[in-house]
Amino acid sequence: MEETIQNSQSIIKKWDLDASSVSTSTSYNRVANLFRDNPLEAKRLLESVNDLQHAMQLVIKDKSTSKLLVRAHNLIQIAIKRLQKEFYTILSGSSYFLDHETVSSSRASKSSMEDEVSESVMADLKAIADCMICAGYGRECVKLYKVNRKSVIDETLFYLGIEKLNSFQVQKMDWELMEMKIKNWLSSVKIAVNALFRGERILCDYVFSSSVNIRDSCFSEIANDGALTLFVFPEMVMKFKKLSPEKMFRVLDIYEIICELWVELESIFTFDSMAVVKAQAMASLGKLGDAIRAMLSEFETAVQKDSSKVVLGGGIHPLTRYVMNYLVFLGDYSGAISDIVVDCSPMSIQMLSESCYLSPTSGDGDSPSSPIVVRLTWLVLVLLCKLDGKAQLYKDVGLSYLFLANNLNYVVLKVRESNLKLLLGSEWISKHEMKVKEYMSKYERTGWSKVVTSIPENLTTEISSSEVKECFIKFNSSFEEVYRKQSSWVIPDPKLRDRVKISLASKIISIYQAFYETYRGELDIETESIIRFAPDDLQNYLSDLFHGACFSDSSMGWSGSYSPSMSTPTSQGR
Repeated sequence: MEETIQNSQSIIKKWDLDASSVSTSTSYNRVANLFRDNPLEAKRLLESVNDLQHAMQLVIKDKSTSKLLVRAHNLIQIAIKRLQKEFYTILSGSSYFLDHETVSSSRASKSSMEDEVSESVMADLKAIADCMICAGYGRECVKLYKVNRKSVIDETLFYLGIEKLNSFQVQKMDWELMEMKIKNWLSSVKIAVNALFRGERILCDYVFSSSVNIRDSCFSEIANDGALTLFVFPEMVMKFKKLSPEKMFRVLDIYEIICELWVELESIFTFDSMAVVKAQAMASLGKLGDAIRAMLSEFETAVQKDSSKVVLGGGIHPLTRYVMNYLVFLGDYSGAISDIVVDCSPMSIQMLSESCYLSPTSGDGDSPSSPIVVRLTWLVLVLLCKLDGKAQLYKDVGLSYLFLANNLNYVVLKVRESNLKLLLGSEWISKHEMKVKEYMSKYERTGWSKVVTSIPENLTTEISSSEVKECFIKFNSSFEEVYRKQSSWVIPDPKLRDRVKISLASKIISIYQAFYETYRGELDIETESIIRFAPDDLQNYLSDLFHGACFSDSSMGWSGSYSPSMSTPTSQGR
């Protein structure tokens, strides 16, 4: 015992923080970081404490050694005081693990030099913690650690822009400010979980690996408050004064990122004392899901109640553009929506199946009754039913069919060009492409029948000159009437427009050209003037159609329940 005290005293006294200025230890005390600047001396200091502690345990029952025990205890106190300073210095001055630059960039890997420094610092902290706990000063060590690392977490969250909000603050905000805070939260939450809390958990587990209970209480005390602040934010967003359907995509962004981080959360906040963090994240998920369901229902209701007027020329209705743009964005959130919309009623599935709107399988092999497929198919059907009602407002039957063809064609194109193609399936697309052709066929039949029937189909039957004259007059009149009426009609899609022109040319020009070439010579010079159109003229006239010369579809204003300029998601990697 005496020998151990003598050996330890020379080392411990050398690093005594309270040594007099005359002492030779003064120069040693100028060393700011013993473990960094003189690791060999640091190792000897730790060994001295451990040796004294071991020696005291061996002779503690021997009353004759009481004075030696007091001396040993005093030496340990001197050493512990120095170790506390070193522990604090390392924690405060070594920002190698979680400095602001590292956290903000969320680097997955560090340079080899940084790795070596970090490992060395962590090893020093663990060595001090083990020594202090073994010597009976675990409480002091843990207190130092908690105060320091909690401040690191709080400062880092502040640096990331994470702040506590209350209901009053949220309800006073305008959407621009709220959206800015949501964007900041979305960019910060991954860093906070994957770098900050994960890094602190690794550090805490390593430093206090000797005690599960210490690891539990220590990490929960330094991390719980910050994590709760982080995951109560989504719940605060739900208290915004008016979450209209256009704002749903920001809410979906929040929902998706929490789901994405859930496995990491479970691996970081494993102790029972940290269950409150996971409970808060789960509660936020639940409220986000409720809000998204409510916004989807509100969106559907708004489409059903839309009272906007029809567009001139049978072009694409703003409601069609708005709804399809909305659904295209929804399709990009198919995973989250599938989790949220799990309440599809068997009745709605049956209605969709019976109306042939629900494909047997979606493009990616999903069941047609999967929630996302049913919900999206239903919303498209709601739109198409609304468009059917608007088509009936046109006084001209041909124009109503052109309107339906244009709008359904737009719907099909948006589905084909987006993630909706995988969800609704190729069979759904094929069915609705056939429906577009059906509408166009009905448009041609109702819109041009008067022109087509003005020329006799059977040219082998002999007809008189007066009948020939009457046919030309009739054709001139009907063609001019239809052309004048349809000069303001529009087909926005170039491919569909070309197909219609080719179809009309085959039905009108071919018949007229045959009649023209057969009977033109039978008219005398006086009556030949009644022929107003050569076949080439008709081709030119048809080429001019469907561009909407009399109006611009883009100039038509939106008069429905919502503005088409909705807030669109700027996804993380999306």
